[in-house]
Amino acid sequence: MFSRILIANRGEIALRIIRACHELGIGAVAVYSEADRGAAYLQLADEAVCIGPAESAKSYLNIPRIISAAEITDVEAIHPGYGFLAENIEFARICHECGITFIGPPVEAMVLLGDKVRARELAQEANVPVVPGSDGALESNSDALKLANKIGYPVIIKAAAGGGGRGMRVVHNNMNLRSAFSAARAEAKAAFGDGSVYLEKLVVEPRHVEVQVMADQAGNALHFYERDCSIQRRHQKMIEESPCPVLDKRTREELADAALRIIKKAKYFNAATVEFLLDKDKRFYFIEANTRIQVEHPVTEMVTGHDLIKWQLKIAAGLPLKLSQKSIKQTGVAIECRINAEDPRNDFVPSPGTITRYIPPGGPGVRVDAYVHQGWTVPSSYDSMIAKLIVHQRTRAEAIATMKRALREFVIEPIKTTIPACLDILSHNLFVKNKVDTSFVERNF
Repeated sequence: MFSRILIANRGEIALRIIRACHELGIGAVAVYSEADRGAAYLQLADEAVCIGPAESAKSYLNIPRIISAAEITDVEAIHPGYGFLAENIEFARICHECGITFIGPPVEAMVLLGDKVRARELAQEANVPVVPGSDGALESNSDALKLANKIGYPVIIKAAAGGGGRGMRVVHNNMNLRSAFSAARAEAKAAFGDGSVYLEKLVVEPRHVEVQVMADQAGNALHFYERDCSIQRRHQKMIEESPCPVLDKRTREELADAALRIIKKAKYFNAATVEFLLDKDKRFYFIEANTRIQVEHPVTEMVTGHDLIKWQLKIAAGLPLKLSQKSIKQTGVAIECRINAEDPRNDFVPSPGTITRYIPPGGPGVRVDAYVHQGWTVPSSYDSMIAKLIVHQRTRAEAIATMKRALREFVIEPIKTTIPACLDILSHNLFVKNKVDTSFVERNF
């Protein structure tokens, strides 16, 4: 096992990794920007190093500064968390060249799965269904028009690199395709440094279901069941739950088996999430694989009882998965609400500022993953998520009731947050009845 690692991230995920390290007897080094100086979680790290100003490009995305911090603090490995450099192939490669273990997959697997076009090809080789679409990146508007008319509208244009809804456009006719194609390429280039895009048939009213996978360096791969992430706004997840409330036993097994086939085909190890669209007839289609830990990993931890961050650390250190698939069970229902510093009554505009009153909820079955506190000033430089509220109960109805109670208890003032929006969604009769899809929020709110 490692004796000391560096966490190349910030906020709640940095705190989450610090805690996992300390429970395993590993020293944790945190890095921070000037905007995060004074964050309470930095005091829990064994050492903290400032790596630059608030601007991400000069701090959390600055590879030379992070590597320098790792070298001066004499760590053996780097955990990238999620976002920032977590899926940056060049960063993983530089870590290896510097003799520092990258707590994530091998570079070769990142290359295969990090590009959505190549991942799609890999899925087809593994005999996993994919959404009809282009076989590779599209070079021109005319190519996109030709394919769209062949497979039929509506279609969706996606960035080959990256995710989070950037470089993504839904198109319903030839008239809009030309401008959408150019806009998607420009946005993808700005966000990921790669303007490549591809096109797929839009699955109407699908659910977004993903499978959590963990694989070790000896070739053993196991799934930790699925999460339903259908509650989204502009392709950004808001509420996640496990298990998916509409899956039957057979489809659940087929979905998990498909995810494992892709992971094994890529010769992957460490944590991965394989994402699918599930249509009304329970047919599923592979869409992408995330080569990192996910924001919503706590719902899986709650229903399986396994600490996924600890497994990441153990696998990166070369330890085997001492588990059988049969030993991993789903128990009860977990729901996670992302709490963002945004104003849901004003088109979700960011709401940074100083928190003068902070009272987190508690009680049976309630977990809060947060890095903020009373007196903390939420910076405007980064993603607006400031907390994750997770509940775990015997049934879905009980989990919803507990989540609504916990949301009402959660006080974060005076900044605006997405707590009211989450309450509205959880109270909607269609959500309660499991009749949702990825366009539920736009359609009903």
